[in-house]
Amino acid sequence: MYLNHFGLREFPFGITPDTSFIYSADAHQEALNTLLIGLDTGEGFIKITGEVGTGKTLLCRRFLATLGPDQVVAYLPNPQLEPRMLLLAIAEELGLQLLGHDYQFSLLKQFNQHLLDLASRGKKVIICIDEAQSMPTESLEALRLLSNLETEKRKLLQVVMFGQPELDVKLADPAVRQLRQRIVFHYRMPGLGRQEAGHYLAHRLRVAGHHDGEVFADGSARLLHEWSCGTPRLVNILAHKAMLLAYGEGKARVARRHVALAGRDTEGLRAPSWWRRW
Repeated sequence: MYLNHFGLREFPFGITPDTSFIYSADAHQEALNTLLIGLDTGEGFIKITGEVGTGKTLLCRRFLATLGPDQVVAYLPNPQLEPRMLLLAIAEELGLQLLGHDYQFSLLKQFNQHLLDLASRGKKVIICIDEAQSMPTESLEALRLLSNLETEKRKLLQVVMFGQPELDVKLADPAVRQLRQRIVFHYRMPGLGRQEAGHYLAHRLRVAGHHDGEVFADGSARLLHEWSCGTPRLVNILAHKAMLLAYGEGKARVARRHVALAGRDTEGLRAPSWWRRW
């Protein structure tokens, strides 16, 4: 009934990353450009950071979708692994069943040979790590040592890290300063701008099938941006709740009071200062 009320085929504001709803905000496109340019260099680490809910995982999926057949990817969505398990996980992603598990030297030797075989076939190896802030310091150092594998012409692999701001704090540790020096490209993802928030809402509604005028008036879209600080995940949560409230009243448009009630009902948000005074 909710979908029929607004003329939708599907829910427009889910919090699960869905590439069919990708909105190319300025920051999102800049981050993707940074990844693609860094990938062309073939050297060093690439780091993308951003607050929770700013779209890092969605960006990661969009980045992976741009890769071609000449690129082999090891994708680790949960890298909270000690160094040995990290190596095994990357090897498995690259299609290598490591033997001789008793000795780290044997593991690295087999891993290096596999990378050389891939390089001889013209393949570029990319290790893509999501939630990189959860990696133990020892595993970060092991990743740096792994990136030392190279031929006379180029590195045998390249590392792309996506993480929350805590990753920057972890990389500030002197124990991993050598890795920090190898970060050639980096980008910090901000939230949506005030004007972008309105376009973002309209875009997701269109993708979900809405074609009958605006659901969010300018005033309600601006207030939603202020409550969410432009964080896409929070925008989705607030928009969904506000639309439910409008549906409950039989309204076809979301008013400012619907957004305000949705904001007050959502944990972890802080009302705009002017709203608290009012």
